[in-house]
Amino acid sequence: MTTLSLPVLEETAAAGQRSAILGTYKRAPLEIVGGRGVELLGADGRAYLDFSSGIGVNALGYGDAGIRQAIANAADTGVLHSSNLYSTAPGEVLAQRLVDSSFASSVFFCNSGAEANEGAFKFARRWARTIGGPRKHEIVALRGGFHGRLFASLAATDRPGYRAPFRPLAPGISICERNLGDLGHLLDRDTVAAVIVEPVQGEGGVRVLDEALLQGLRTLTREREIALIFDEVQCGLGRTGTLFAYEQSGVVPDMVTLAKPLAGGLPMGAVLLSEEIARTIQPGDHATTFGGGPFVAAVALHVFDRLSDVALLRSVTENGKWMESQLTSLVASTPRVRAVRGVGYMWGIDVVEPAAGAVARALEAGLLILSAGDYTLRLLPPLVASRDELRAGLSILEGVLS
Repeated sequence: MTTLSLPVLEETAAAGQRSAILGTYKRAPLEIVGGRGVELLGADGRAYLDFSSGIGVNALGYGDAGIRQAIANAADTGVLHSSNLYSTAPGEVLAQRLVDSSFASSVFFCNSGAEANEGAFKFARRWARTIGGPRKHEIVALRGGFHGRLFASLAATDRPGYRAPFRPLAPGISICERNLGDLGHLLDRDTVAAVIVEPVQGEGGVRVLDEALLQGLRTLTREREIALIFDEVQCGLGRTGTLFAYEQSGVVPDMVTLAKPLAGGLPMGAVLLSEEIARTIQPGDHATTFGGGPFVAAVALHVFDRLSDVALLRSVTENGKWMESQLTSLVASTPRVRAVRGVGYMWGIDVVEPAAGAVARALEAGLLILSAGDYTLRLLPPLVASRDELRAGLSILEGVLS
């Protein structure tokens, strides 16, 4: 593992300085200096088993030889950036791979999940205007969803504490309960352009949306000419055991947004668009300086090939079912655990105590996990984690919750 001779936090503390990074995150007392496989190395010399994957980003773990080689090869070209005024092969090839693997006819690249969702909102409104005029512009999100923290994506995010300090938010965006009755009343053909849904709600407690809800929503949106957007920023690209989470329910959306694991830790987001929506988008309707650049796209090509590998997806499915059985047993054997839910390598654990306390104790025990709300723990192991590594992490977790 790579180590630093003098950890940055130690150097800063010795100088009596606070971090110069703006305090938008409440950081854990851990400085990361290296990583290999599913472990991270702290400046304290300890190895930590990582069941957070950098909030779902590091699907291939740490020190992946293929990613390192892809980075070296991409750097050797001497072109890290060329702007979207010109074509480069890595972006073109990656877009075609995404199209060939999905329902989509076109791909828009950007830099993050929030940007992907903002782009999808614009594309939905552009399409809706062509078929229904300017009144058809509203975006509807579901209760419990998290879609980002830019102004439009924040308006679609059901986290009141995140929203309140920044009102007024983007207009024309509302949140609906997760049931077909309410959706049937709210989804007006003449005014609604799109519905955005996380098929597995990550920040909202790792809630796997019911197939009947998704299928009914698909029927409603088709009947009323409303675009259906699946936000797969966290749950997509193999985490559920299929390449795309929409494959779990058999529901084919009109757009899918992707990000987190797409470029193996480099910043990249994407919007996959159906032919019907894509043909309404014109030059100048949207733009990005860095999205789909040759360096990041070249690395993403390697990552996508790995994440779409049938053997890897089969492993995620099989190990995910094993994790379900192990986690379900915690409900019966551990009073602090109330319920578990999830799919593949994405699990939520409801606990009776504040989740922050359990996350802190897990860190002390050498396991990195996340929260997903005040009373829910979230597990997002790298997709390359073996059964033995999963077993080791769950053993630590059981001790933390006992």
